[in-house]
Amino acid sequence: MTAASRSDLIIFDTTLRDGEQSPGAAMTREDKLRIARQLERLGVDVIEAGFAAASEGDFAAIRAIAETIETATVCSLARANERDVRRAGESIAPAPKKRIHTFIATSPIHMEKKLRMTPDEVVAHAVKAIELARTYTDDVEFSAEDAVRSDLDFLVRVFEAAIEAGATTLNVPDTVGYSTPAQWGERMAALIARTRGAERVVWSTHCHNDLGMAVANSLSAVLAGARQVECTINGLGERAGNAALEEIVMAVRTRRDVFGVDTRIDTTQIVPTSKLVSTITGYPVQPNKAIVGANAFAHESGIHQDGVLKHRETYEIMRAEDVGWSTNKLSLGKLSGRNAFRSRLTELGIDLASEEALNDAFRRFKDLADKKREIFDEDIQALVSEVHEERVDRYKLVSLKVCSETGEVPTAQMVIAVDGVEQSAQAQGAGPVDAAFVCIESILHSGANLQLYSVNNITSGTDAQGEVNVRLERAGRIVTGQGADTDIVVASAKAYLNALDRLQQPAARAHPQHEDV
Repeated sequence: MTAASRSDLIIFDTTLRDGEQSPGAAMTREDKLRIARQLERLGVDVIEAGFAAASEGDFAAIRAIAETIETATVCSLARANERDVRRAGESIAPAPKKRIHTFIATSPIHMEKKLRMTPDEVVAHAVKAIELARTYTDDVEFSAEDAVRSDLDFLVRVFEAAIEAGATTLNVPDTVGYSTPAQWGERMAALIARTRGAERVVWSTHCHNDLGMAVANSLSAVLAGARQVECTINGLGERAGNAALEEIVMAVRTRRDVFGVDTRIDTTQIVPTSKLVSTITGYPVQPNKAIVGANAFAHESGIHQDGVLKHRETYEIMRAEDVGWSTNKLSLGKLSGRNAFRSRLTELGIDLASEEALNDAFRRFKDLADKKREIFDEDIQALVSEVHEERVDRYKLVSLKVCSETGEVPTAQMVIAVDGVEQSAQAQGAGPVDAAFVCIESILHSGANLQLYSVNNITSGTDAQGEVNVRLERAGRIVTGQGADTDIVVASAKAYLNALDRLQQPAARAHPQHEDV
């Protein structure tokens, strides 16, 4: 069977690696484990768990995922050098199904300016890395970084050498988001046609969204014979992001008449996965985002509403429930016990490793149940995101009182525990949230710059929790903090303190594309 004749499309999810490279989207080991479990529930074929050589934290997270995931292939990225490949191989060792994904740049500008290598040296490095990777696993993927700006003849040469060295998947990335659908389809088709041994490997595509065409380019590559698409939940990724998994999956499923392929994705898990990733990373989903946006299945026009009521398919090409848009109501309340709460966490794929973390989460649940009539799964996900198992937060909100009145300057009074010692302050601001932030800075003097402040409701209703995301920058480092509460000002203060806590954590982490081989 040739690559182009396969009817199954492999979904390679890189949310935990490429997605994490979004500014401020760094995740803890527990965050990555939660997402990895949900990705397995979603049914992705390959989980790129990280870049093992980036840091000890990345290595530990990949190792933990490899020890946990049972059905999906666990993959680690590695540059084409011995240290990276060995770290990748060691990190994925416990996984039942494992892959090493090694890469090297092939465009003239990258070879000359970044790598300072000749084409012959690039081919030699690629072959050596693949052969070494094969000593750890039979499943080896090779990527030609910046393939969009690479010479086609040289790409053919590199890919033929990669096949001979033992690569089983060849990935063609548009690293800078420069291509167009017609051009990308032509390039993919030409590579498959001209590369000796093309039928022995799976051809893959990895597109960035700088010109807004990542999904279109990826689908064009599928039409040309690619049978693996590398993508992320919500299109998360550095710069303008990556191809969105949910759009790729629903496009090929809805238009099988065009693409002739399908995936093994459980589409009812798409929206829950989207919400989890958004909650953990602090990157909200825009309302008009395809598939997972709040307005994706909303109809404002009277003509549309009338048509949908008479026959859904007049204006809807998909069913909302098929992608997970349903009311996930938690059948628990303030009288529910710990066992019922623990059972629901298990159903949601949430594993709190310590009893202390479970007790903290249960206490927060009981507090929330006193404020809300109905508890939803999304509330639980947000609640658990506030439970940190690996560290003790330096800054904790003890109390907050705000006064906002028409014609008067808003004021805030706050007590914060700093390393367990309570400190208080009072401040004025342009609004109650601003006053709360001024209060925090008057105590902590962080020197951070506020880059982004956003508020989203976690569920519907006037008693819904508000989820606040705060992005701070200091000395070139960017972090995102999250906070949730039925009181938006309290949620805002929590988010700001959470971001400041993250600024205190070590940030020694390499970027795969920014380091010389």
